[in-house]
Amino acid sequence: MIKRFLPRSLLGRSLMIIVAPLVLLQLVSAVIFYESHWDKVSLRLARNLAGDVAAITYLMRSEMPAEQKALLVRQFAGAMGLQAEFRPDEILANTASERSGGRVEQTLARTLGEAVRRPLVVDSEAFDRHVLIAIQMQDGILRVVANRKRLFSSTTYIFVMWTVGTAMILFGVAVIFMRNQVRPIRRLATAADDFGKGRDAPNFKPEGAAEVRRAAAAFIAMRDRIQRQIMQRTEMLAGVSHDLRTPLTRMKLQLEMLGKSSEAADLKEDVAEMEHMLEGYLAFARGEGDETPVPTDLSALVAEVVGQARRNGAAVDLHSEGSIEVPVKANAVKRCITNLVENATRYGEHVSVRMGQRDDMIEITIDDDGPGIPEDKREDVFKPFYRLDVSRNQVTGGVGLGMAIARDVVRGHGGDIELGTAPAGGLRVQVTLPV
Repeated sequence: MIKRFLPRSLLGRSLMIIVAPLVLLQLVSAVIFYESHWDKVSLRLARNLAGDVAAITYLMRSEMPAEQKALLVRQFAGAMGLQAEFRPDEILANTASERSGGRVEQTLARTLGEAVRRPLVVDSEAFDRHVLIAIQMQDGILRVVANRKRLFSSTTYIFVMWTVGTAMILFGVAVIFMRNQVRPIRRLATAADDFGKGRDAPNFKPEGAAEVRRAAAAFIAMRDRIQRQIMQRTEMLAGVSHDLRTPLTRMKLQLEMLGKSSEAADLKEDVAEMEHMLEGYLAFARGEGDETPVPTDLSALVAEVVGQARRNGAAVDLHSEGSIEVPVKANAVKRCITNLVENATRYGEHVSVRMGQRDDMIEITIDDDGPGIPEDKREDVFKPFYRLDVSRNQVTGGVGLGMAIARDVVRGHGGDIELGTAPAGGLRVQVTLPV
């Protein structure tokens, strides 16, 4: 359950590892400061103010006329930075109580009660930046107005500003540093994804921390080995093609010289079948060859394949959800779609082709109304030279490589092919390609 709220990216988790202790440290520091330093400083400031107010109350107890006492109180309070006023013959209301909402004002009320030992009221809402203290004397009320600054220490704000400021600076530095550390990992993931989709990443180079450089160097070495193996396979098969076609050509010439006998006709059919199988095998083994991915309009490419099938007399419906352009190996993808559409038109009377984009994947669905493929044999049809004995007609001219070539091309682009049952009961072929 906790994993739902944790960040999923490496950058987010790294920042959380840095920020969580930092925030905890700030909270602990604030609590310690608030409970010890702030309380002690506030208590001392409140006691200093309470001492000044208590001195004024002691002065009020002297035996002198009221006018002289009020004047003396104002002068004495002014020297202490206070505003004092004595109101004779007034009494504090019985409902009077502490209306101070803050912790500092409550501390002041408590220290004043200990210092003067008389009924009093501390009101922090009567003035904007001042605190009103009303004390009940024997012959009236003493009102003292003090500046709120006398109850607060500037170190409080300085501490908070320094704490928050340094935390934000450290957080900014951590974000910049971690982004620089994560960027090479993202580039490595992008290069690996492009390579899996058959796209080249010529500008990729190892960078970042030592471990990331080692992973990038290992990826480049693996990519080079795979590309060398593909090139060696292609070159070897090109040589095999040349070597096999030469004796086949001589056999065809010799058969032409034999005339039109029945034996020669049978041998010609065997030679033609051998040529057809050889071309199919070379097309499968050659795969995508040296073709480079280029931005291609898949909608137009599929429409071209469907148009060719229609010109050959097949009934094919096409529904495309707008123009979809992605970098692919156009000739390889066209060969793949052509194989799938030809298979559908060969075994079904009506074929439906639909394509559209779903999130970050392109889906191409081909449905036919033919006999379909049993579920337990759907994976076998992707094996090279595999032919169905019951579900498909033997007299088709194929050599069992169409589906294998199609899957090879699609997976070379980072996609996949899945087989299912079409709504009409035939075969459904669903091709997914990454954007």
